[in-house]
Amino acid sequence: MQAVKQSIRKHIQQLRERITPTVRAGYNAAITERLLALPEYNGASTVLGYMNFGSEFASELWVARVLADGKRLALPKVNRATNMLDLYWVDDLENQLATGLWGIREPVVERCKRLNDINEVEFALLPGIAFSRDGARLGYGGGFYDKLLARQDAASDRPALVTAAYGLQIVTQIPQEMTDVKVGLIVTEAETIDCNRKSITNPL
Repeated sequence: MQAVKQSIRKHIQQLRERITPTVRAGYNAAITERLLALPEYNGASTVLGYMNFGSEFASELWVARVLADGKRLALPKVNRATNMLDLYWVDDLENQLATGLWGIREPVVERCKRLNDINEVEFALLPGIAFSRDGARLGYGGGFYDKLLARQDAASDRPALVTAAYGLQIVTQIPQEMTDVKVGLIVTEAETIDCNRKSITNPL
């Protein structure tokens, strides 16, 4: 299973890195607008995001809009001691973030208040490399988000789990382990996929 996952990662990353800057900018803008149009986003007051790196969707565009919309924003930081993600409230991207593990901008703990309960989050945007239409998500192999979401109250339907990806990141099938957490919505430059209903909506 791990060999299959690694093969998918390598293939999708190669495809993602071939996107030209002009095309990528157009994709990023379209995805951002689709995210902002989601009822799940508009109904949420507390949001979990992430800062992009490499050839990922430019989530930083969406994160800035989250703050402009007056929502509470939490961002993750890798805790090297526990090998898990810690979450922090951020309202000043310029002064509360610094380059951390793998070159990703992360919260500076001395400048942010920690969020201890994942159940406070109503909308979560998750990163990843590949996704299938049933909501399966393939991350970078660290299991950070699966471990984070395992802390969620089993009786709660919060947060709404969403991912943003370029259309080329959608694959037919992804091998799943018991600990893998699926997303409910996948937003691409061309469509919004409702993984629970296995249907496609086009809000824009």
